[in-house]
Amino acid sequence: MRRDFTYIDDIAEAIVRLQDVIPQRDENWTVETGSPATSSAPYRVYNIGNSQPVTLMAYIEALEKALGIEAKKNLLPMQPGDVLETSADTSALYETIGFKPETTVEEGIARFVSWYKAFYQQ
Repeated sequence: MRRDFTYIDDIAEAIVRLQDVIPQRDENWTVETGSPATSSAPYRVYNIGNSQPVTLMAYIEALEKALGIEAKKNLLPMQPGDVLETSADTSALYETIGFKPETTVEEGIARFVSWYKAFYQQ
């Protein structure tokens, strides 16, 4: 399975950049033809994701490397309702603020583990 990894600093950066972007209402929006990201009300929904899906094993390996331990894995088959791959479409975000998340899973996990250890003084 593959999933986007999105680092919290990238999300915060996008939100800070979006805070001064005033959404406009879509005068032509209808329930039948409108996008769920816009409306006749003045709001806009943005997908803030990395758009570079990684395997779940790559995520686990990044955790193992950052923590310096090997995880005890209990691998199971795909479960009902699981999706093989998901990825964010950040084109509207980039068009609006010229930014898209790019922190890799390896960099993001290493930074998170470093913060976690410092915060909890381990």
